[in-house]
Amino acid sequence: MAGQVWGTNTLGGYMYSLNLSKELRMSLRPIVKFRQFADVKDAAHQGLNKGDTFHWNVYSTVATGGAALTEGSAIAESNFSITQGTMSITEYGNSIPFTSKLDDLSEHPVKEIIHKVLKVDCAQVLDDLVADQMDTTPLRVVPTAGTATDSVVLTVNGTATLTNNVALGKDHIKAVVDTMKERNIPAYSGDDYYCLAWPTTFRNMKNDLESINQYVESGFQMIRNGEIGRYEGVRFVEQTYRAKGGAASGMGTAAGAWTNGKSDWAIFFGADTVAEAVAVPEEIRGKIPTDYGRSRGIAWYYLGGAGLVHSTASEARIVMWDSAA
Repeated sequence: MAGQVWGTNTLGGYMYSLNLSKELRMSLRPIVKFRQFADVKDAAHQGLNKGDTFHWNVYSTVATGGAALTEGSAIAESNFSITQGTMSITEYGNSIPFTSKLDDLSEHPVKEIIHKVLKVDCAQVLDDLVADQMDTTPLRVVPTAGTATDSVVLTVNGTATLTNNVALGKDHIKAVVDTMKERNIPAYSGDDYYCLAWPTTFRNMKNDLESINQYVESGFQMIRNGEIGRYEGVRFVEQTYRAKGGAASGMGTAAGAWTNGKSDWAIFFGADTVAEAVAVPEEIRGKIPTDYGRSRGIAWYYLGGAGLVHSTASEARIVMWDSAA
């Protein structure tokens, strides 16, 4: 059986030793931060008992705007269009089986440790759901000519056209914010956008950030997990789970393969970006013991999905700092 057993030290035997420390020390955990920005829909209306596909409507502005009226003439008539987005409702989960022998002989609490490990795994998987959707945004920016320190070039087909050869700086931030405002992307909170990236991606402009206590009144505005400060109406959040661009699983570029170490991806976004439909919220489940109680297990389970709300370039709410290679 795959899982935790007493007979192999690295899978369970080490849970008892003479003079074993009582401290439960866990290995390093990455910082997961994407899912907190998803728009989570109510399960009773959007997921449970509603089939395996979730739909949402996006309503346009009027096709022909209003105008001055002339006495005796009828008011002009117009209309608006409706587009519909969809996402699939999917099962997700993972489990760790263990033996009753391990549970009975271990000095450390086996079930408690498995709970902790599975909760981290669940958080990472569901964070990926949202990150994967953000990564599909059609709006990409790179420094002008690949090296400019104060201007950016925008593409609207999901592919950066220039190799990014400069670190993200405060003047790039200004240029991205201008681009977002001129595209009428609504702010996420108040008048502020958000940006997610690795700590090193923000390093070049960290000294220019307002500290959190400068712009958040106590108990008035929500401070997001990982938030480090604000600049030019953008609140910055660090994450370390989603790989850097140099890794095959990294964000940005088709293959996620940035060929230099001068920069890395960053995601700028406003409101209404990724929707999450939850049929069954994430939960811990216990296995019904088999083999007369000798075979046991614990699992996490989730039934739901995530989708990019606005997938067309004209309506997109996410701008990625990216690179062609």
